Amino acid sequence: MSRIIVISLFLLSGIALAVVGLMSRREGSRIPTLGELGGVVMQYEVGKVPVGRVAVLGFWWWVGWHFFAR
Repeated sequence: MSRIIVISLFLLSGIALAVVGLMSRREGSRIPTLGELGGVVMQYEVGKVPVGRVAVLGFWWWVGWHFFAR
């Protein structure tokens, strides 16, 4: 039963992400695309330290080790 719940939640979140992605592509939309959002995060710096890049790479490192451990 829990497997069905997890699969349905993944599908629901995928559909929601697709809808938001389509809404961001409309003319005059105020919703940023995923690329624009990623660009803003990656450009964030404190002094000369690229905090945004470190945070994104750290997130992907954590995700990789999280699934590797399973």
